[in-house]
Amino acid sequence: MPRQLRIEYEGAIYHLMNRGDRREPIFLEDSDRELFLKTLDETCQKTNWQVHAYCLMKNHFHLVVETPRANLITGMRWFLGTYTARFNRWHKLFGHLFSGRYKSLIVDGSGTGYLKTVCDYVHLNPVRARLLPEAEPLAAYRWSSWPEYLKKPRQRPPWLRTDRLLGDWNIPRDDGVGRRAMEAAMEQRRALERARETGDWKRLRRGWCLGTKEFRKDLLERIGEKKGEQHHGRELKESDEQKAERLVIQLLGGRDGQPRNYVANQKGIE
Repeated sequence: MPRQLRIEYEGAIYHLMNRGDRREPIFLEDSDRELFLKTLDETCQKTNWQVHAYCLMKNHFHLVVETPRANLITGMRWFLGTYTARFNRWHKLFGHLFSGRYKSLIVDGSGTGYLKTVCDYVHLNPVRARLLPEAEPLAAYRWSSWPEYLKKPRQRPPWLRTDRLLGDWNIPRDDGVGRRAMEAAMEQRRALERARETGDWKRLRRGWCLGTKEFRKDLLERIGEKKGEQHHGRELKESDEQKAERLVIQLLGGRDGQPRNYVANQKGIE
């Protein structure tokens, strides 16, 4: 069966998501969420991952992870496998916990705003799920990284990297004034989320990468180099199409203009 291609390279940033098998809960109680974060902590120690955002819902999770050592696949295998084994042992269950392969969206982290878009999407999950009364601040949902952003640096998990998102929010210093300004701006963003769903969210659910045209082009080149028998997804088709168009343009001496843009989609992320 065709599988989504996993692209690994040093410094890659991913939006990762997985659901419970048959959409069943992956957290039955708060101690499960604490166990999940403890396992994430151990995973980051083993892999050197840096987490930019996370949100734990009842039957799925979201992570925004940066991999300095190009080790997404081995890291996720250990992380999900270990949490599943611990969850089953604690609840005296057996079998699969997660539904198939996790979904991964590659994110442009070059300071063009795409990382902020993804992190905002993750942090606003409780709002979309209507888990917070309007009178409560977003930070009242304790099972996301957003409350951690509002704490002092020494009170945060060592694997939570906050500097990039603070920079995208134009917060010059990670101090009380800066964090209060970021919280106020995020609450304004939350009001927009209640009013309507933006097109950016649809791109996050349906795409395989999020970034500039140059970022997508670079990824397609990487895909072409990694092509193998186990991967026949839309990403590979897009890579082949891009190469074919570039060859045509070269043969025509560039008279035919720039290559057309293709949209590569995968099954939606929610």
